[in-house]
Amino acid sequence: MEWIELRRSKIRVYGKRGKLLPKGMEEEHTSFLHSLLTNDIKGMQSNTLSYNLWLKQNGFPIGEFFVYKLEDYYLLDTPLGAREVIEEFSRLKLSMRVYFEELSYEHLFVFGEGSGELVKELLGGSLEPMRVNLKDGLLVAHNPIRIKEEGYDLVGDLSAVREKLKGIRELSKETWERLRVERCVPLLGKELKEGFSPLETGVLSYAISLTKGCYVGQEAIARVYYRGRLPRVLALFEGKELREGERIRYEGKDVGVITSVAEGLALGYLLRASAEKSKSFFTQEGREIRLLRLCEG
Repeated sequence: MEWIELRRSKIRVYGKRGKLLPKGMEEEHTSFLHSLLTNDIKGMQSNTLSYNLWLKQNGFPIGEFFVYKLEDYYLLDTPLGAREVIEEFSRLKLSMRVYFEELSYEHLFVFGEGSGELVKELLGGSLEPMRVNLKDGLLVAHNPIRIKEEGYDLVGDLSAVREKLKGIRELSKETWERLRVERCVPLLGKELKEGFSPLETGVLSYAISLTKGCYVGQEAIARVYYRGRLPRVLALFEGKELREGERIRYEGKDVGVITSVAEGLALGYLLRASAEKSKSFFTQEGREIRLLRLCEG
């Protein structure tokens, strides 16, 4: 088992309490998030989580959120600053009765062999897949998406948890980043950014609903999806002295770009046609870079 402390903003999103709604109607905070984020918020059951992107009208990502549904409110977990998110969401909600609160919660992520036993001990039982539990001010969520491995988010007052983690390996930021790159987990600002469709990153299966109806950026996503096989795709490479932003070249032409580098590995976008021709490429500065695999699901 290993663990890392995550520095991410937490935002509570809630609606007007005490209002009796007709059957089949959602409170406005649910409708607001559903119309803004890429996954099916209205379809979430209580005490579950989902991963979502926040897109511009052109389909390019500007934010990402793990959304925990906790009965009558939602908890958002994001790398963006809470104040900037709340300011923009407040502008977008117009007259809807939706309210936001920045929360100062600690956040640890534990994963690997033995992490499930730790969760059972903390909760006095087990945790079902993709479920969220609250006990004594501690949120525990099964989250196999975060690093593409069985793991658990622990959020809240973590003093008791830290005691149980003594002697267990805490990952450095550098080791965590290498894991992220090795496992093709796209990062906001690096792979998830202006100029690149999120569909090119391989997140469709867990980040985007194609059936939920309208949301910001939905038309752009649909256009890309229904064109068929994407000409460009995120890929994992290996090489020495690579740098973010370097162009990837093949037979004298630019065919891709490096977006993340971590200890001899790199993520980058590559033309699919080039990947079908070769596994060996060069950067614009003449460094060899080898394709290990395409990041498709």
